Formats: sequence, structure tokens, C-alpha cells
Amino acid sequence: MNRRKFLKRSFWSAVGVGLASSLYAWQVEPFWLEYVRLKMPIKNLPNHLVGKTLMQISDIHVGERFDYQYIIDSFKEAQAYKPDFVVYTGDFVSYEDETQFQQLREVMEHAVKGSIATLGIFGNHDYGHGWAMQEVADEIANINEEAGITMLKNEQAEYEGLNFIGFDDYWALNFDGASLMKIYNAQKANVVLCHNPDVCDLPLWNNYQGWILAGHTHGGQCKAPFLPPPMLPVKNTRYSAGEIDLYDGRTLYINRALGHLWQVRFNVRPEITIFELTQD
Repeated sequence: MNRRKFLKRSFWSAVGVGLASSLYAWQVEPFWLEYVRLKMPIKNLPNHLVGKTLMQISDIHVGERFDYQYIIDSFKEAQAYKPDFVVYTGDFVSYEDETQFQQLREVMEHAVKGSIATLGIFGNHDYGHGWAMQEVADEIANINEEAGITMLKNEQAEYEGLNFIGFDDYWALNFDGASLMKIYNAQKANVVLCHNPDVCDLPLWNNYQGWILAGHTHGGQCKAPFLPPPMLPVKNTRYSAGEIDLYDGRTLYINRALGHLWQVRFNVRPEITIFELTQD
């Protein structure tokens, strides 16, 4: 083969690989859901909760940016796991206008619910444009409550001896994690729900020892193998995805998101996490 033919074949091979990769990132991986299973050791966990499951679903982003029938189908599939607790860690919509309210109602008719409790917190997108529309967050809360999801807004809620501490969104209007952590009881079995993992670096934790479940980053949605994602919506770029030891008794888990800001993923599959509760 002469040099000209070699270069021509190499060019068309590269084009073919690029087209195939683009098609995969657009049409395959965004809908290739992964169920991640992990142990969750919790201090002070009651004996009767050992072995129970906690399912984390995050960032469903119902709206116009992808076909949200995928979310409904994923919910129906996830129901088969029969979780004991389900937590939704924010960004229920990608808000553009009031159309998203009816779309969210349609989706949440199929919401995965825990046999013991189902809870949610707000993400920044749940506050509409500029993360500053209280009326949007209020309507999302109403829709979710009607669907059987208890929304925590800088609040705690305890179920059968497991206490959930739910922060409102860090970037939006009502975040008050400091006040919430002043009153938590370290003698309880606690789990913190916090949409934006940058909150882990704020001086508000009051010697909290335990798990923090977050979302927000989507794992970057796209990243080259063995390299960090090029874009993350956090200050601390360590906070990408998965389990992260914060070296002070806290363990952060960042869910890669079930939905998408945009319909493109590469090497960052969408995720639902299933934790098995154990005693620490």
C-alpha cells in the first residue's frame, strides 16, 4: 500500500470511529442504566434495620432535553428491587416553563417508593431560572408530596430509628445547613441528603460522623478513560462521582444521575444506587 492510500484509509477509519463514538454517546450510553450496589455502615443503626436497603435516585431532570419516558421506564424497573427507603437527591426538572410541572406529574405517578419511607430534597434546577424562583420549588414540592415523597427543606425526619437530615439546595434561596447541623443528634443513626457536594467543604458539620448522599455533578457526563471529567459544576474537583472518604469520619457518595442535562454521556453511565444498611 502506498502512502496516499494509507492516509486515505486512515482518514476514513478515523471518521468511522468518530461517528460510531458519537452515536454511542448520544443514543446508547445515556439510556444504559447501571445499578450500583454498596454496603452502607451506619453508626447507631438499630438491629432491625440491618440488611434493609436504601435506594438513591438523583437528578432525573424531567423536561424537554431528552425523552423522559426513559425515566418512567427506569422507575418501573427499579420498583422490582423493593427498596425499604428511597431518597431523591434533587434536580427533579430541567425547568424552562410551567410545562415541566405536568411532565413531572406524569413521571412521578411511577415514582419508586420505599416500603418504610420515601424522601426528597431540592436541587438548584428545582428553583427555576437563576435558581431563584420560589414558586417553582413550591410547585415541585406539591407534586412530589402528592406522589408520596416527603420533601425535606433544611429538616430532619426519622423512620424506624434511621434519621434523615435533608439540606435545601446550596445555590438556591433557602440553604441553611449550619442551623440544621447545630441541632442534629449524634447518638442517632443519621444520613445526610445534600444535592451539591461542595457543601462538604463548608464549616458547618459540627463533628458529624456518617454518610452524605449527593448528586449534582452527573459525574461530568463525559470523560476520557483514566482522566478526570473536563467539566464539573463544583469548586472541589475531587467531587466527581462515587464513594469519597472525607478523612474525618464522613463518607460522601455522589450519584452519577439518572437523567441528563443534555442527552450525551461517555464513560459515565446513568446510575441508581442501592445501599445495604449495616452497623458501623
